[in-house]
Amino acid sequence: MSNHKIFDMSVASVHPLYLKKIEKKGRTKEELDQVITWLTGYDALSLDEQLKKETSFRDFFEEAPEFNENAKLIKGVICGYRVEEIEDSLMQKIRYLDKLVDELAKGKKIEKVLRS
Repeated sequence: MSNHKIFDMSVASVHPLYLKKIEKKGRTKEELDQVITWLTGYDALSLDEQLKKETSFRDFFEEAPEFNENAKLIKGVICGYRVEEIEDSLMQKIRYLDKLVDELAKGKKIEKVLRS
């Protein structure tokens, strides 16, 4: 596995940026956290703990209680890459999260974002 700079960044350092992005579009922290918990299996309490501990993206996804099997339904381009074609599994998981945040910010209904 390659070692990208983002792997060692804390999720807590990026969470406020995600929040700012979606709030500009009228979305809420609760919706953001719902997307994160759907993807990772963390509940609200354990997500808050991960943010307080400033867990790295690597550890955040490695320790995820139950990565959602429907994540493979997330398709599209993020940061110039098709998420479904990213070979590094950790990078793919990070980009899945980025894609979900983008979809939330673009006003997609939460049911569509969560692949319901």
